[in-house]
Amino acid sequence: MLHHHRSQFPALANKIYFNYGGQGPMPQGAMDAITQAQAYIQEIGPFGYEAYRWIAPQKEASRSAIASVLNVDKETITLTDNVTTGCNIAMWGLPWQAGDHLLLSDCEHPGVIAIAQEISRRFAVDVTSCPVSDTLNAGNPVDIITENLRPNTRLVVLSHVFWNTGQVLALDKISDVCKRNNSLLLVDAAQSFGVLPLDLTDLEVDFYAFTGHKWLCGPAGVGGLYVNKAAREHLQPTFIGLNGLILDSQGQPANWLPDGRRYEVSTIATPLYVGLKEAIAIHDQWGTAKDRYQQICNSSQYLWEKLTQLAHVNCLKNSPPESGLVSFQLTNHQLHMQLVQFLESQKILTRTIANPSCIRLSVHYLTLESEIDQLVAAIADFCQHHLHN
Repeated sequence: MLHHHRSQFPALANKIYFNYGGQGPMPQGAMDAITQAQAYIQEIGPFGYEAYRWIAPQKEASRSAIASVLNVDKETITLTDNVTTGCNIAMWGLPWQAGDHLLLSDCEHPGVIAIAQEISRRFAVDVTSCPVSDTLNAGNPVDIITENLRPNTRLVVLSHVFWNTGQVLALDKISDVCKRNNSLLLVDAAQSFGVLPLDLTDLEVDFYAFTGHKWLCGPAGVGGLYVNKAAREHLQPTFIGLNGLILDSQGQPANWLPDGRRYEVSTIATPLYVGLKEAIAIHDQWGTAKDRYQQICNSSQYLWEKLTQLAHVNCLKNSPPESGLVSFQLTNHQLHMQLVQFLESQKILTRTIANPSCIRLSVHYLTLESEIDQLVAAIADFCQHHLHN
């Protein structure tokens, strides 16, 4: 069953792929949908009433498909091109005042850290990070975040699944803590969207920024931002354009659109969103979101157990992973890049992470046990030739 389903992903036919957390391989159906949509737009337009009548419902159908992954109303979804764009919308759109506090975890992506640094510079906002990384194997991240909140913490920014270690945070508890402190919560969902079964209404987060090109295996250039209806009242558009506006009878700006579209700017690549909608539909051919997540966890645990048996290899997490990311270190960290290059020479794709220095493996429900066996054997072979007791 899985072998047949995998045959829809051409990139998996000639390599062993462990980089879903960077970019997922697109299914053929998604690539075909993009090509067909682009060709049809050119045939009927690309600019004209007939083209617009076709494009507008395609965008809304893609918005609905994205909303279904998150179990939210489509009016809460802003179409963006990636996670970082969504984070920029949420972080820059708040009414910052000098002396406000912005709290990050210490495992955030450099792009998000850079946004926080520039907000600090421009608005005299105090930006700090809390040591949530210390809780990977012991301790409670909710307690750490609670201890680092201040009365003037306007925004907390953290990842649902940490991109470097794969740690999964209890967002429902963190959200509750933030609400009690009157702090808004922005979640970087780069490594959770398409992995975890999600219900953002239940989690009660304010902002959730995600992308379609990683675990959902859509094209690069498509993503989104969920904005809770209550949080929308705090968030003004920063980048502004026709797509987010209500126009008066003279075609002049009169107000913002009342939903997630207010943060959209102008012309988007509609065929790419058609491709993402098709990718979502193809994943749904293989069980439910819970089924796929369970398969990911089963395969991650299988890989983790195999790695823990290797000499010279130390997994960052000392218990089975709760996501699709499995990170490990060699006893000699200086050999990490060399190992990744060796694996790629064997048509096995992985990646290094700088902080903490490690190698990150992304395990999807599409990953085969036989591929994990080949990966582990290749790592063992490398260690045998480059590391000695």
